[in-house]
Amino acid sequence: MRDDEKPNLRRLPLFREMMTPTFDSLMQIAYSQSFPAQLELIRQGEYADFLHVIIEGSVELHASWNGRDTVMGIVHPVSTFILAACVYDEPYLMSARTLERSQIVLIPVADVRVALRRDSDFAMAAMRELAGGYRAFVRQAKNLKLRNSLERLAAYILHQSCRSGDAATIVLPVEKRHLASHLGMTPENLSRSMKALQGHGVVVQGMRVTITDRARLAAIAVPDPLMDGPVIKAPTVLPRRREMPSLARKRG
Repeated sequence: MRDDEKPNLRRLPLFREMMTPTFDSLMQIAYSQSFPAQLELIRQGEYADFLHVIIEGSVELHASWNGRDTVMGIVHPVSTFILAACVYDEPYLMSARTLERSQIVLIPVADVRVALRRDSDFAMAAMRELAGGYRAFVRQAKNLKLRNSLERLAAYILHQSCRSGDAATIVLPVEKRHLASHLGMTPENLSRSMKALQGHGVVVQGMRVTITDRARLAAIAVPDPLMDGPVIKAPTVLPRRREMPSLARKRG
C-alpha cells in the first residue's frame, strides 16, 4: 500500500494506540486495492480472510434470508468492517458490496489475530470498537422497534443534518431504495413518509432534503441520545459523565 495512505489508518481508533512496531508490521503485509461499484467484497456464511478498511467510497452491509435482502448499514471512510468476524473466527453474518468505486485496504486476518495477542493496546482498541458496534446495533434495534416509519425517517434526516454541522440542506448519501431498506421500509412506504414530512418542516427535491422548520421535524423524531447517540441534539440533554483517565497508554 502507498505511504500516503498509512497516516489515515494510523489515526483510526483501532490503530491509534497500538505499538509502532505492530502497526508497521501490519502495514508491510497490507495492500490497497480499488474496487468498482456493486462488487461483492464478502458474503455472509464465509470466513474472514482479511480485515477491510475503507479509505474512499462507500460500502453497503446487507443480509439475505429466504429470498429476501435487507440493508444492515452503510460504511464510509475511514473505517473498518466487519471486525467481529475477524476476531471471533466465525462466519460472516452479513455480506458487503461497494456502492461506488471504493479504495479498500486489506490486512490478512491471521496476522491481525497475532497482533491482537501480542499488543495489549491493540486488543483494548479492538474491544472498544466491538463494544461500539454492539451499542450501535442496540440503538438501531430500538429505532426500528420503537419508532414508526415517519419517526425513523425524521430522525435520519436530523442525524444527517447534524453530521453536516446542522446544515439546513442535505443530499441523501445513498439511493432511496437502499435508504428504505436501511430504515426497515419498502420503497413505497419511504415515498409516502417523504411526502408526509413535507407538511412538517421538510422539503424534498429528488435527493436533496431541506429542513425549513427544525423544531417541527424534531417534534416528529423526538431525539433521544440513548437511541440516536450524541450526534442529534435532544431537547433535554442528559448530564455527561466525567471521563475517567485511560488505563491504556501508548508505550514509549
